[in-house]
Amino acid sequence: MANLLYLVHRMPYPPDKGDKVRSYHLLQHLASRHRVFVGTFVDDPEDEAHIDTLRGLCAGLHVARLQPRRARLASLAGLLTGNALTLHYYRNAGLRRWVAQTVQRENIAAAVVFSSSMAPYAQAHPELPMLVDFVDVDSAKWAEYAPRHRWPLSWLYGREGRRLLACERAVAAQAQRSFFATGKETALFRQLAPECAGRVEAMGNGVDTDFFRPDAARTSPFQPGELPLVFTGAMDYWPNVDAVAWFAAEVLPRLREKRPQLRFHIVGRSPTAAVRALAADPNAGIVVTGTVPDVRPYLQHAAVVVAPLRLARGIQNKILEAMAMGRPVVAATPCVEALTAEAGREILDAGTADEYVRCIDLLLQAPDRAAAIGNAGRLHVQHSYTWAAHLAVLDSHLADLRPHPPNPVAACALHQEPAA
Repeated sequence: MANLLYLVHRMPYPPDKGDKVRSYHLLQHLASRHRVFVGTFVDDPEDEAHIDTLRGLCAGLHVARLQPRRARLASLAGLLTGNALTLHYYRNAGLRRWVAQTVQRENIAAAVVFSSSMAPYAQAHPELPMLVDFVDVDSAKWAEYAPRHRWPLSWLYGREGRRLLACERAVAAQAQRSFFATGKETALFRQLAPECAGRVEAMGNGVDTDFFRPDAARTSPFQPGELPLVFTGAMDYWPNVDAVAWFAAEVLPRLREKRPQLRFHIVGRSPTAAVRALAADPNAGIVVTGTVPDVRPYLQHAAVVVAPLRLARGIQNKILEAMAMGRPVVAATPCVEALTAEAGREILDAGTADEYVRCIDLLLQAPDRAAAIGNAGRLHVQHSYTWAAHLAVLDSHLADLRPHPPNPVAACALHQEPAA
């Protein structure tokens, strides 16, 4: 058992959105074997109520309050310093002091960093061995955003992609091991950062199939007679917003021509004004729920779960959860390619509006086939997507850690700046 520092950009409890699901299970895995000191941010007032629960999961905790609007303004300092804006967004003097005190007081053996934005806090202590869970190549995400927006956002997103890649490479150069959620993301980073290729590997996502499982006693949240299509996710996340807006415009009207009882349920916290506007027309067949106490009833009683993500990176937890609930899923081809599931038997993939219409129509016409795909999908995630199996890769690296020599070239510049 060792004393570990675990740095997470968003409070890893409750595990109610994609990145928090992964960071929570990573914390559970580490805490079952080590004493873990967690430094993190809380950016949602609703999460404040869970701080004491999180405190009970670790040996020490520091939660820095992050106000998204103020943080966005502060991040613009990156335009003057040449840093990625993301690094300034997560800059906090109190957290930096807590990390320094914890490293000194608790004889910390290593730092486990979740997302590149938290790496500067560990890089300020270059003697500390560091493992980094990048999850996805975030710089590539920003680069993909750029051509989908008009100037000046196109310029800003392109710049962020370039600056963040430089930081990702610097972090990986200093880390003893770096992880990504899929083999595809790992291969992409090896291509972008060939100097780090030998110290990068995949560490997949999992799903709790005991929690996400069908239950005959679970009642339906839908109205009698309606035919529900369901999308789940945090609805202030732009790729999710883009996905539901595109589906509502290009796919849903065509499906409702034949089946007017279809309703598209957008289930998730913090819907933006653009998302809420989708449900403004009562004849559009769209329901926006906002935060729900439990997503499982919506998944279990969906006719089809859809994930039409056009800007997706890595494994989508929303897809694994829907599969674990035994429901047929139609997802974007890149999302399906990130999985080991067999397309056509355990999940259906689509790339165009025509393909989504054809796949969903096929499932609605053939309930037996839909049920068979749902059952096969659940069996697949039960076999191939357990958290314990995927996270075990950390254990051998934690057992083999050694002090890391200072690498001034590798360090991101943010921690060297004056305190905020």
